[in-house]
Amino acid sequence: MIKLEGIDHVVLRTTKLPDMIHFYCQVLGAHVERELPTDMGLVQLRAGNALIDLVTVDSQLGQLGGKPPSQNGRNVDHFCLQITPAPEDVILDYLSLNNIPCEGFAERYGAEGFGRSLYIHDPEGNVVEIKPKI
Repeated sequence: MIKLEGIDHVVLRTTKLPDMIHFYCQVLGAHVERELPTDMGLVQLRAGNALIDLVTVDSQLGQLGGKPPSQNGRNVDHFCLQITPAPEDVILDYLSLNNIPCEGFAERYGAEGFGRSLYIHDPEGNVVEIKPKI
C-alpha cells in the first residue's frame, strides 16, 4: 500500500535562474541545498521537508523538457507551500516590502482542510499558493 505524506519536490524550468533563486531563498526562506555543474542546469532548494528543483531551459536537463515557460504553455498550474503561521497583515506587509503583488487571503481547501491562503507569482510567472500551516 502507498501512503502519501506530502510534497517531495517540484521541478520548475526557468530562463531566470538568479531571479528564481532570489525569490525562493531571499523572499520565501528556502536555501540552496545542492547544485549540479552549470551545463547540467540544476539547482535544488530546500523548502522545509521538500525540494524545489530549478532547471535552466538551455541546459542539458532543461532541453529535455521542451520550450521555455510561457503563459500559454505552462505545465504547472500552481503549487502550494505551507508556511509557519503568522498574522495575515504581517505576511501581506512582508510581501509588499519585497515588491511581490498579491490579491490577499481567501478561504481555500488544501491538504489540511480549509484554511486561509493567497496566491503570488514567481519570476517565471508560476503561481505559488502560500498557506500558513493549520
